[in-house]
Amino acid sequence: MIDFTLTEEQEMFRKAAQEFAETQVAPKVPEMEETGKVSLELVKAMAEAEMMALTIPEEYGGLGLGYTARLIALEEISKVSVAAGMMLQVFALGIEPILKYGTDAQKKKFLPGLATGERLASTAVTEATGGSDPTGIRSTYKKDGEDYILNGRKCFITNAHIADTITVLAKDDENPKAFSTFIMEKGMDGFKATHEENKVGMRGCNTGELAYENCRVPKENLVGVEGKGLGVALAAIGDVGRGGMVGCALGLQAACLDVSVKFANERILYGKPISRLQTIQNKLADMKIDLEAGRLLGYRAASMQDKGERSSNEFAVAKYFSTEAAQRAAKMASDIHGGYGCMEEYAVSRYMRDSFVLGPSAGTSDIMKVIIARWTLS
Repeated sequence: MIDFTLTEEQEMFRKAAQEFAETQVAPKVPEMEETGKVSLELVKAMAEAEMMALTIPEEYGGLGLGYTARLIALEEISKVSVAAGMMLQVFALGIEPILKYGTDAQKKKFLPGLATGERLASTAVTEATGGSDPTGIRSTYKKDGEDYILNGRKCFITNAHIADTITVLAKDDENPKAFSTFIMEKGMDGFKATHEENKVGMRGCNTGELAYENCRVPKENLVGVEGKGLGVALAAIGDVGRGGMVGCALGLQAACLDVSVKFANERILYGKPISRLQTIQNKLADMKIDLEAGRLLGYRAASMQDKGERSSNEFAVAKYFSTEAAQRAAKMASDIHGGYGCMEEYAVSRYMRDSFVLGPSAGTSDIMKVIIARWTLS
């Protein structure tokens, strides 16, 4: 039997996440939109609500609720603010390499602080020369006694300026085919956040550059096996990064549908609500179809992940479909609102801007098709 329903515990968690989004996230949105800066009060609220602890096992101070619960939280929070959802999704992305590949000592050192929000995480793979092709990165490491020396730069890194525990991918200075992943900590000599980006959407979610110059990293901060770090970084992105983007996209779609239904029922043209017009009904139907299909794809993949099954291909499908659907939903919501959809005091203008950022994050739509094609042909 296939059960498409959430458990009673998951339904209760959804209500709690929804309440958190409405009471703690929503009041911060105007400030984030105006300044483009992270609300540290919101980050603190996320930590107090244990939103960073969802995937971390109880033995390390987490909740151990798993990836379906994470998807639920991201959908509900992104329904109110995609920027807040994106920030939260990357906290978990930074945690994942330590959770899955870290040593017992690394888990004991980092996970309790990451669960409480005392530490904030991110992952740094993308560079100007390598994003969709991570083998094109130029960041290097070399052994120096018991330590490693890292040099390089990363770009488009979410949480770059607020994270203090960052998993970084670099390649062997003497063997460019060998990659390793390291845990970088804020305060290490030669390691700093530099330029901060000004994105068209997801304002209030920090994105920026990282630089490390002759940065000494102790061997205890190597994640997994030296020279095998590409798999460490890509596994986290494939399962957790793309799963997180699905949550952000579903939340945005749900928000677009909600405001469109409300506006269509209230807006009077030709003496009746525009919701009575078939053209408007067709748009609402398309948005609903995409949302339901996206949820089935996303929650199927998260359920597989919770069972310990490989889910990267299923997440590639869900990520492609839901982020493309979110952009369609934002366009249709704007169309339904007419001239009002161009006014910044209406949320749909924010949804449109936010939707543009969903596509390239954690792998572009074109890269998702490459992955899906390989899966199909295998």
